[in-house]
Amino acid sequence: MTLAPAQVSQIDAALASAGADSQTITSLRTLAPGIAVTRCDALDMRDETPFRIYEKCSLFLIDGRDHCWKITQDPGCATGIALAPNGGAA
Repeated sequence: MTLAPAQVSQIDAALASAGADSQTITSLRTLAPGIAVTRCDALDMRDETPFRIYEKCSLFLIDGRDHCWKITQDPGCATGIALAPNGGAA
């Protein structure tokens, strides 16, 4: 399962002012059932390009279709999402 355009819009709306906290993670799991949702430390993602940057967090799309996960910019390939807080630890 990958992200549909409507889900990307819903995620955008949910993350407009939300942080990378457990309540947000739970909300995203409801918006995108079947998609892995996790949060990570901003330092762990420092060499990656976020799919979107919001006020309090950055969104990374994960392509887990192969053996190893990789960051993608294509929602049609995204089997997971990761949130990282902007400027701090998760």
